[in-house]
Amino acid sequence: VDANLVMTGSGKFVEVQSSGEEATFSRGDLDTLLGLGAKGIAEINRLQEDAIAEGLRSD
Repeated sequence: VDANLVMTGSGKFVEVQSSGEEATFSRGDLDTLLGLGAKGIAEINRLQEDAIAEGLRSD
């Protein structure tokens, strides 16, 4: 399964694109994928916010 997810900083989905590539996938698989993607995006967002705040403090 291949997926592209885009979310806002507040956790809302902007884009969800997914393909089974060479196999089908279940609703449960999709739910798991969305949950893991949202968790990863939230972590990236937190790291970006921390880096920006650190950069602003060093100016």
